[in-house]
Amino acid sequence: MQNREEILAKLTDILVDDFEIDADDISLQASLYQELDLDSIDAVDLVIKLQQMTGKKIQPEEFKAVRTVEDVVNAIEGLINS
Repeated sequence: MQNREEILAKLTDILVDDFEIDADDISLQASLYQELDLDSIDAVDLVIKLQQMTGKKIQPEEFKAVRTVEDVVNAIEGLINS
């Protein structure tokens, strides 16, 4: 999983399967909290899933700035390339 499309596809699978979000609602611009209705507990669960997906530790402070699906894709891309 190197490119943004693969990252977005995997993230979409996680959001649909684990958080019961309609795939049609997921876009790069979608807000995790307003549009996709994630709460702080969901965010923690998402970080855990992303750690499993990447095999890398995600620092909570790095994830606090994440607001949109694109922010998550960028964060994952940064982790993979670091």
